[in-house]
Amino acid sequence: MITKKQLQTFDYLLVLLVFSLVVFGIIIIGSATRININGPEGEFQSQMIWFATGIILMLFAAFIDYHTIARFYLVLYGINIFLLVLVLIFGGDDGTGVKRWIFGIQPSEFSKVFMIIYLSKFIDKNREKINNISVLFLVFVSTLIPFMLIKEQPSLSASLVTLAIMITLLFTGKISFKYIFIALAIIIPIAIVVIIDLHTEEHKLLSLFLEPYHIRRLTTAINPDLSSPDYYQTKNSIWAIGSGELRGKGLYQGTINQLSYLPESHNDFIFSVIGEEFGFLGCVSVLLVMLLIITRCIFIAAKAMDNLGRLIASGVAGMLAFQTFVNVGVATGLLPNTGMPFPFLSYGGSSMWMNMIAIGLVINVGMRKPKSIFEG
Repeated sequence: MITKKQLQTFDYLLVLLVFSLVVFGIIIIGSATRININGPEGEFQSQMIWFATGIILMLFAAFIDYHTIARFYLVLYGINIFLLVLVLIFGGDDGTGVKRWIFGIQPSEFSKVFMIIYLSKFIDKNREKINNISVLFLVFVSTLIPFMLIKEQPSLSASLVTLAIMITLLFTGKISFKYIFIALAIIIPIAIVVIIDLHTEEHKLLSLFLEPYHIRRLTTAINPDLSSPDYYQTKNSIWAIGSGELRGKGLYQGTINQLSYLPESHNDFIFSVIGEEFGFLGCVSVLLVMLLIITRCIFIAAKAMDNLGRLIASGVAGMLAFQTFVNVGVATGLLPNTGMPFPFLSYGGSSMWMNMIAIGLVINVGMRKPKSIFEG
């Protein structure tokens, strides 16, 4: 039951920041899909519908006590796995062997929220035993299952988000630094071997785990070739951002975008459109708003009434930070090309709904305060 006091603590600032980013994203999607020429239709109108319905989902997530939601963490995890298996069996194939959609939604996007709730509740239930090997093993295995299912779609970028969520929640759950050092002692040598393997012609090690196109993207990122088809998107993205200079060319005035030299400009490369049309100042402004949203989530986590709330808000902050970092890294050529949407900006119904639900959960955590001795 939502009380008057909880309504007074509703985080209107966080909502304002999110809404401003979404509205700006809709404007940029309009430019990316050239509504100035084709008229306001298609993705532009769809994104407004996703946003409107997303607000409703956000309010549901905000006003249903997160303790009640987390009580069904095993059910949510089961639904998560069921949908991910279902999409591999019956999911729509776009002709390239990619199966990511079923019933018009993308289960890999909703998997992020499901995993935040599941891992938060599981870690909270085992907070006194979080450093037991058996507990850590269960956390890892329960994360590995959706990771592998999402990777099989294939969607490596979305699968990596689940790992980012797990790492964030383990850190928030106060995992011992001993295990962090052990993990680094394993990861660093592996990273060195991978880098060495990338510089060989056969790529014997990477070929065991990655698809050929994944390897091409990695090698292209290390040794950029302007004539390579694999570097086409990244090259044009960098040119678009650079051509915007300080203030940008203006809305609908981005030539690289308007002349369709930037594939997926309404989705994965929306940051490039912002760079071309609004310049360095536009890019910095967007990143600043995103930073404020993430910081607000962290602040709410720090002030949460219990460990469960702290974990949920931290998980959302970690998810948003990771996705933003990867999206901007790809757009600027700092990271290999991978399909990672910019939260709240990029086109996509499933992504919009998932992010709005996540923000609703954070608001939910922020509204719940311990009762004083004078309250009933």
